[in-house]
Amino acid sequence: MMPLHAELVTCRRCDRLVAWREQVGKEKRAAFRHEDYWAKPVPGFGDPDARVAVVGLAPAAHGANRTGRMFTGDRSGDWLFRAMHRAGFANQPTSHDAGDGLVLSGAFVTSAVHCAPPANRPTPSEQEACSAWTTAEISQLDDLRVVLALGGLGYRAVMRMAPELGWSGPTPGARFGHGVEVVLSGGPTVICSYHPSQQNTFTGRLTEEMFDDVWVRTRILSGRSVAG
Repeated sequence: MMPLHAELVTCRRCDRLVAWREQVGKEKRAAFRHEDYWAKPVPGFGDPDARVAVVGLAPAAHGANRTGRMFTGDRSGDWLFRAMHRAGFANQPTSHDAGDGLVLSGAFVTSAVHCAPPANRPTPSEQEACSAWTTAEISQLDDLRVVLALGGLGYRAVMRMAPELGWSGPTPGARFGHGVEVVLSGGPTVICSYHPSQQNTFTGRLTEEMFDDVWVRTRILSGRSVAG
């Protein structure tokens, strides 16, 4: 764990998020009643030499808030890591728990907010409070070339942290949309994708083909070959 992450997991800045993540960890979902929930802020994880950073929304209450690893133990993670495996950024397509052997190569996965929010909706003040953590994580990726922003909230988080990271832009009028690319001066290319949440995948708004297309483009812009 990065020294930063040892500090991040002790964060209690947002009273509402602290109360919710801990309540969920005590009440649990019936299917996981015998498991010990993480119930703390969830740090990002992946390759410290990553050229690609994935910025999602927040830990799922019974996903990362349970397992302690981003996008692990829920259906959004199933979609994400299958796509990353196909694109050559993950050694396996599955992600069940923090000890399942998943290793990311050339990629780092984090989120705009590091605690599970009620109804999966962090408030603007919670997003602002957590921005410093995500900015600090991203700042440690010295060879970053691409940021894949999952969902509008993930995109706005990237734009919020850009000035702190010395990136200027985006081009006036650049707005979130699936497949949209925004080049930041002094920084990476930001690629937008619909979030692989159930409300998008179950409705067909995001298909695996659409997600693969984004990951192929991400791989190309990162300079990574299919074989890694």
